[in-house]
Amino acid sequence: MQGTMTAKFSEEMLKRIEEILKRYATKRAAVLPVLYLAQKEFGCINDTALAAVSRALKISRADVYGLATFYSMFHEEPLGRNVIFLCDNLACTLLGAESLRDHLEKKLDIRMGETTADGRFTLKNAECLGACGQAPVMLVNDDFYEGLTEARIDEVLEKYK
Repeated sequence: MQGTMTAKFSEEMLKRIEEILKRYATKRAAVLPVLYLAQKEFGCINDTALAAVSRALKISRADVYGLATFYSMFHEEPLGRNVIFLCDNLACTLLGAESLRDHLEKKLDIRMGETTADGRFTLKNAECLGACGQAPVMLVNDDFYEGLTEARIDEVLEKYK
């Protein structure tokens, strides 16, 4: 815990936080965009990142933690270079998401929620990616893929080597 007492953003990030704060009526309203910066700066939302956000916005660490753990886009552990979110909502499940999950786990030699040994991929489930009409779907980083099959997944993964 000693490291969290001196947790600080870099000067560059502090300048970006100042710019963010100009867009919001209160510091509390800026927590989500500042959490994005913290995740970028510290690699995940760990104790150091929580303390830095708390200090920068002058709000309690508990409040920051509550928001960070509510949203699935913030991660408490470092992730792989490429994060795969496979939708497992009803439409995707009915159209084969479970077998696609099994395929991804076997191909990457990891289970859902894990990161490959080389740090290249993290596999996560997504409750819904908002594309039921194109199911099954996945998101790799910021790239969206629909109408998935095992062959299409193999083709997509080649892009991220």
